[in-house]
Amino acid sequence: MVGVPESHTGWTFITSHARVLAAIADNPNVRVRDIAARCRLTERAVARIISDLEQDGYLSHTREGRTNTYRIEPDKVLRHPAEAGLTVASLLSLLVQDESDRANTPAAQS
Repeated sequence: MVGVPESHTGWTFITSHARVLAAIADNPNVRVRDIAARCRLTERAVARIISDLEQDGYLSHTREGRTNTYRIEPDKVLRHPAEAGLTVASLLSLLVQDESDRANTPAAQS
């Protein structure tokens, strides 16, 4: 996992639900513990967010042994009326970098 940024206070542009979804898009086998560390949330908050996303059909999972594999529904439309017609895939295209792109960014090289 790429280095976790320091904690932040104040408002941000991206919701916790979007951050969790992006972490899962980045690695469909990611552990709740790792999502929590990356998103600066508690494991309980991440579990609640995953439950929300599954309940509304944005996410599903299969369990193999002790590992969850998540599946995002890329064609699902975002919930807010201001984003009417935009899909989860369009949101994630802004939030998730290709692994090759991430390796070439200055933050990843330091």
